[in-house]
Amino acid sequence: MADDRLSLVFSALADPTRRDIVARLAAGDATVNELAEPYDVSLQAVSKHIKVLQDAGLVTRSRVAQRRPCHLEAEVFDLMTKWIERYRREAEDRFRRLDALLEQMDEQSTTDTATKEAAS
Repeated sequence: MADDRLSLVFSALADPTRRDIVARLAAGDATVNELAEPYDVSLQAVSKHIKVLQDAGLVTRSRVAQRRPCHLEAEVFDLMTKWIERYRREAEDRFRRLDALLEQMDEQSTTDTATKEAAS
């Protein structure tokens, strides 16, 4: 289930317009009209982008009098961060093992060179 949600989130963020909308919502809530201002697309197109973000759980909408602001649900980023962090740690572990192996090979090469020089 978490993987499905993660897929929805990454899929929603695959579009640059949606990433920009998320970045703008990180600064504060905004209406669809406010979010649509900088784009050269229809209000319906921006609404569709927001719907994708809502379906992924990244954005919610509320009603404040006549306003219907969009709100960024930041806790969804925790899910992404945990997933990314897991693979980052695994990659760092591989790099540490590679560093240790290279250091061991360098020490062996130094020892072999010293042995050859002593035998000469």
